[in-house]
Amino acid sequence: MKYVVDVERGLIALGGELHVEAVEALLEAGSRQADLWGANYYPGRGPEDCIEFTSLINIRPASGNRGIEIRDPALREKVRAITHALLGEGEPLG
Repeated sequence: MKYVVDVERGLIALGGELHVEAVEALLEAGSRQADLWGANYYPGRGPEDCIEFTSLINIRPASGNRGIEIRDPALREKVRAITHALLGEGEPLG
């Protein structure tokens, strides 16, 4: 599942065909673009493998993130913590 995390407000927008749809929802709810990072969630893979830290919205050369994957370990940990708190730790659905 595609989702976007507001790392400052501790919010997630989940779903849609593209990450940008979740970005738009969070921006409308008062988030700042600079605080939004995209990822993909895979239930059933467990806590270490349920998050893929990739999205086109993560390409931000000005912020030091030149590719689609979130590279900063501290930022990855923020995304992980918010994901585990709000979506789960990769437990199977059902």
